[in-house]
Amino acid sequence: MGLLFASLPLRVAARKHPRNKAHHKEQQSSAEIEAAARLQIFLDRSNFSPGKIDGRYNEFTWKALALYRQSRGEQPQLPPSDAKSNVAPNTNGLDLSSVEPVFITYSVTQADLQNVGNLPGSPKEQAKLKALLYRNPADAITEKFHCDVHFLEQLNLGKTKSIKPGDQLRVPNVQPFELGEVKEIKPGSEINAPAVNELPDKPDKTPAEQSEPSQNPPASPAASPSTSLKIDTKTNMLGVFQGDKLIAAYPVTVGSAQTVSPIGDWKVKGVAKWPRFRYDEKMLKHGERSGNFFMLQPGPRNPVGVLWIALNKKGIGIHGTASPDSIGHSASHGCIRLANWDVVRLAERVKFGTPVSIH
Repeated sequence: MGLLFASLPLRVAARKHPRNKAHHKEQQSSAEIEAAARLQIFLDRSNFSPGKIDGRYNEFTWKALALYRQSRGEQPQLPPSDAKSNVAPNTNGLDLSSVEPVFITYSVTQADLQNVGNLPGSPKEQAKLKALLYRNPADAITEKFHCDVHFLEQLNLGKTKSIKPGDQLRVPNVQPFELGEVKEIKPGSEINAPAVNELPDKPDKTPAEQSEPSQNPPASPAASPSTSLKIDTKTNMLGVFQGDKLIAAYPVTVGSAQTVSPIGDWKVKGVAKWPRFRYDEKMLKHGERSGNFFMLQPGPRNPVGVLWIALNKKGIGIHGTASPDSIGHSASHGCIRLANWDVVRLAERVKFGTPVSIH
């Protein structure tokens, strides 16, 4: 297959995008919003993730659609020259009628709010907490339904500032992301560590070592010997392949010019659920370990999210995020970052030794 998405005619936008909320104020008819959201939900359900659902034909919706068509042997459509435009793509041949209804009414539960708490901005203050929880109820609900917070507000005018149990909210009709199910994920190799970004480089293990129950429980049915991951640092997309066939794709954030993602071929060394993270600013910015660090506890708003897929490169992993809005737009510290709802789906497809190509 060569490099990932080599045949995909995507125009690559600048790595850093200033956060611009102005586009949320553009006037769209309810029919236009529903049509765009229907396509985004269709792609999300198909495991060709458009990232956060916002009712717009945004950059990652175009990319996800192009990769979905590529996976079916179809010719992808050229995207608009302006990545921020809201131009509808050609959706001929897609079973969009399978997404019905586009939006559902969800009744907020007490469990939804159990993972909401105070979240200070500084790592020093975050290190004092036992868990890094959602900032507010809207933060929890938007992650649960894979959507943008401004879009949730748009769907529920005047209802998102003080969400409480029993409130009825209009949300995208996706498979909800459930925090409680993270512990049930069955990756092919689970690891435990004081801090996931402190795992050392490790050589490949022998088949006998891989079979040890404490280190390598049986691979999930979703994983197969032919599964591989390919990360395109130019398009900010991660593809999952079985043999030569593209079967899933997710938007990612890759490293900056200062702390680049490690170009080359790697392997998955294990998966850590509910990871702790060692926040060492000197290490993150300059690659040099210091004694001035903060140990951040697990939670959905831990900097590496709810799950870490370790590679055989010290300090580097594929992981979740505390800021879904940043996916694809702001640089990471060398790692590969996905939305939490996408990284848990990815983890079920990998096992110890799964090849990972970063190019």
